[in-house]
Amino acid sequence: MNNFVYDIPTKVYFGKDQLTHLGEELKKYGKKVLLTYGGGSIKKTGLYDKVIAQIKTAGLEVYELSGIKPNPSIQSVRQGAQLCKEHGIEVVLAVGGGSTIDASKWIAAGACVEHDPWDFFTKWSPVEKALPILSVLTLAATGSEMNGGGVISNEDTLDKKGRVEQILRPKVSFLDPTNTYTVSAYQTACGSADILSHVMEVYFHMDDDLYMLACVMEGLMKTVIKYAPIAMNEPDNYEARANLMWASSWAINRFVNGGRQHAWSCHPMEHQLSAVYDITHGLGLAILTPRWMEYCLEENTLSKYVQFGVNVFGIDSKLSDREIANQAIEKTKEFLFETLGLQSTFAEIGIGKEHFSMMAEKACGGKSINGFKTLYKEDVEKILEMCL
Repeated sequence: MNNFVYDIPTKVYFGKDQLTHLGEELKKYGKKVLLTYGGGSIKKTGLYDKVIAQIKTAGLEVYELSGIKPNPSIQSVRQGAQLCKEHGIEVVLAVGGGSTIDASKWIAAGACVEHDPWDFFTKWSPVEKALPILSVLTLAATGSEMNGGGVISNEDTLDKKGRVEQILRPKVSFLDPTNTYTVSAYQTACGSADILSHVMEVYFHMDDDLYMLACVMEGLMKTVIKYAPIAMNEPDNYEARANLMWASSWAINRFVNGGRQHAWSCHPMEHQLSAVYDITHGLGLAILTPRWMEYCLEENTLSKYVQFGVNVFGIDSKLSDREIANQAIEKTKEFLFETLGLQSTFAEIGIGKEHFSMMAEKACGGKSINGFKTLYKEDVEKILEMCL
């Protein structure tokens, strides 16, 4: 068990009608606000008007950057950073899902440097300063509202890169489950797959760790399995939406990590998929995850599958370890592809093997993924082929 430091400076307003506190919170950080959002759904739902009303009532000046894509582009980051510099922006307000919040984090960092924001990912330029960020969440998935991570795509180089910096954690986040009522069943399914993967990337490891954290992770996974189908079938079910929203935040705010430092496996593989094919992140994770589980199942990893199968899916502990492990993988597939109704193969979404070699090399960072099982380029290629 490793030592660790846990520090979450994000203030969360959770529940209905908490947006009434937005103006007072923004005023703490500045008078000029950059409002960022995606394709305009917040205008259709009326959330945009509520946000603008709060900003205006607080006497703040607002500038806007819209059109942030589901796989946020470095172009949006560059555009936002330039707007901040030109207008003396003091605080960034992201209204949307993880893509909008991720882009806003790197806009906030890019506004404070003279170099190209892509240098944060290719040259690992230091992030020493950033504008304060606040968020209003509209999709339970990435957990970006309560962590310092952000993933950005570069369409010119077919790269998708992520980085975590404590300074990029939102100062304040507003989590109102009613803002997710209009999320489609498909996007709810993809978001739920993303939440589940965030937990599994940490849970599947053979290091000794706090028993309490294992129980928390199992509870988070059971929460997704229970409430995702309810939210899909009853989109305005407050209990379901609230549970998914809070599970999303706690799946990846580093609480469940404890002292674990191992690399994630499915996420770097999926990042290459969505960099090349621009698919929904959660869908890519759903297709990859059970095949990664199959590939990593060995005698020395068997016990983790048994723990997962018994404690999360309720598989009979009297069965042999191998039977439990195989059933755990099958139940994972059943949840992702039958309960959530997501496509189960690359072929179904028009992905072939022509880019597998390049994607595998990028996923490994030129070396390997040192996660649950160490994966080299040839291992990643095999997992990708299993998804066809």
